[in-house]
Amino acid sequence: MTITPAAATHADGREILELISYNRESHDKIDCMPVNELLQQLKPERVNWINVDGLNNQDVIEKIQSHFCLHSLLIDDVLSDQRPKAEEFDDYLFFTMKMLHRIDGTGIYYEQISFVLGKNFLVSFQEKEGDLFDGFRERIRLDLGRVRKRQADYLLYRLIDIIVENYYNVLDKVGDLVEDIEETVYEAPTNQTFHRIQKLKKELIFLRKALYPLRDALGKVIKDESEFVHEENLRFYSDVYDHVVHLIDSVDTYRDLTAGLMDAHINAMNTRMNEVMRVLTVISTIFMPLTFIVGVYGMNFHHMPELSWHWGYYGVWGVMAALVIVMLSFFRYKKWF
Repeated sequence: MTITPAAATHADGREILELISYNRESHDKIDCMPVNELLQQLKPERVNWINVDGLNNQDVIEKIQSHFCLHSLLIDDVLSDQRPKAEEFDDYLFFTMKMLHRIDGTGIYYEQISFVLGKNFLVSFQEKEGDLFDGFRERIRLDLGRVRKRQADYLLYRLIDIIVENYYNVLDKVGDLVEDIEETVYEAPTNQTFHRIQKLKKELIFLRKALYPLRDALGKVIKDESEFVHEENLRFYSDVYDHVVHLIDSVDTYRDLTAGLMDAHINAMNTRMNEVMRVLTVISTIFMPLTFIVGVYGMNFHHMPELSWHWGYYGVWGVMAALVIVMLSFFRYKKWF
């Protein structure tokens, strides 16, 4: 079952705020600070990444909205469940997508993450505490890679790329589930297996709904040549676009495999039912002449010559045993049993 975790906050109800400010020469990280004080720490000569974990505190959201002059419709999109999309405003670029965490059983755990990209800042809104970026934060601190040498648009690319790369991890788990279910279907199909296939099918539909709009959103960023994304960084967005296209192909493949598993499960259950019906039919066919014989000699007529025969009882048993042996041999010869 697909689960969207609830937003997470500190014990006192505050949102978890974090500011990472950097350029080529320096790096600062500030967290657990009131929003007004944190916003005062922004430095225009640096790239400023503000991360908001949890969306329950309306006051925090309103102060960020006021500071960056964010449109009210954008805030509505941040606070509600939206399909992935990209939308450019006068002073910033808005981008939202689904961030997958893991797959447990046949349920995929996810949350919506939204980004607001400006000239020298990036604001990310997450529904709960904890994400996929801890390793990347450390790379920024240690000045590894290109991120400290580039602007905020490259930072947005890297965060999107990390999220998309985790889609591959989730799809690998989906592939393992498909193989496990396939083995179960051919060895011992049950109603529980059928429900597992149904749940997996629903999760793949969700992934498809998350990836197709994401492809369109990235395509919009690339084709519109947004002023917030530098031309030298467009090739990186194109690379993520290609990854999403590949993921879509993988999801479609798994959907076809899941549909095949559904058909295989139904056929396996029908085959088992046919085998049961065949056994019952053979048993019924064997007992039909036996029931006839017993019924005939169970009639209470006085003038039945066999009733007074000394060996009549044993003769009837012998005839019935012979019938059973002959019929079983015939069924074996015809491979009906």
